[in-house]
Amino acid sequence: MADQQEPLATEADTDTEGEPVRKMRQGTKQEALIAMLKRPEGACIAEIMEATGWLAHTIRGAIAGALKKKLGLTVASEKVDGRGRVYRIQD
Repeated sequence: MADQQEPLATEADTDTEGEPVRKMRQGTKQEALIAMLKRPEGACIAEIMEATGWLAHTIRGAIAGALKKKLGLTVASEKVDGRGRVYRIQD
């Protein structure tokens, strides 16, 4: 499935330290997850499960691995009455 590979970075696609910058593909579940977490109200696991079809452990793994470790995003969580644990990407 060569069409699903990440595009190769060029010299213009590097950060200030010369490291390649990852480009996100449009229309992916990861992109949807990031959009949900960027909303002011954030998103809880149940909302993300409904939007992506992922199981709870997959969502937590994506937040910890892909978003925090690979993309370097800061994800905060808090417990909200009536919604449970709500996750948000902080600027």
